[in-house]
Amino acid sequence: MTVEIFKINGSKSGKKIKLDDDIFGIEPNDHALYLSVKAYLANQRQGTHKTKERSEVRGGGKKPWRQKGRGTARAGTSRSPLWIGGGTIFGPRPRNYRQDLPKKVKRLARKSALSYKAKDNQLLVIEDFSFEEPKTKEFNKILQALDAEGKKVLLLTGEKNEIVYKSGRNINKVNILEASKASTYDIVNNQLLILQKSAVDAIKKTFKSSKEVVN
Repeated sequence: MTVEIFKINGSKSGKKIKLDDDIFGIEPNDHALYLSVKAYLANQRQGTHKTKERSEVRGGGKKPWRQKGRGTARAGTSRSPLWIGGGTIFGPRPRNYRQDLPKKVKRLARKSALSYKAKDNQLLVIEDFSFEEPKTKEFNKILQALDAEGKKVLLLTGEKNEIVYKSGRNINKVNILEASKASTYDIVNNQLLILQKSAVDAIKKTFKSSKEVVN
C-alpha cells in the first residue's frame, strides 16, 4: 500500500511512502481488537474500592434492647447491615483487574487497528516536524492545514519529542505518543491517525523487535 506524504501546510509533498501490507493491509480481526481493548481498559482500573462489612464497622457492641417483650423484631447490634450506619452486605473488596493476552493476540490487534485506519481513510502520513520551542499556536495551525481541527486526533512520532508533545498537549482531543508506545486502544480511540514519516519506520521496527511494547 502506497500513500501520499503531506507537508505540515496541508499540501502534498510529491513524495510517497509504502505501508507494509502485513501491518496496514491485513483483514482486521474484530475479536482480537475486542480482547485487546477490554484488557487495556481493565488494566486501567485501580481496584482499590472498599466498603466496611459488619465486623469492620465501629460500635454496636451493646444489644439495642431486650430480646423479648417489646413487640419488635429481635436485634443484637445496631451495626447490622439492615440498620442505617451498619455494615455493607457483600460490598466491594480490593482486587486486581489485570488481564494479560498472548503476544500474538496483541500483535494481531495492533495490526487490525492500523489496518482499519488505513481502510477507513482515517490515516494520514506527514513530514517530520518540530519547533524551536513549544508553540501551541503553531501546532494548531498544522491541525487547521490538515483539516483536523476539532477532531479527535492521535499523532504518532518516530521518537520521543518533548517540544512537539508540549506544543499539542493542551489542545482538546489531541493526543501525542511515540509510535512504539501506542496501544491498540490509543490507535482506535480517535477520528484521525496522523503518522510522522519516521513513525512509519518505527512501527515496522516495533513489530520486528522482540521487545515491542504492545497493549
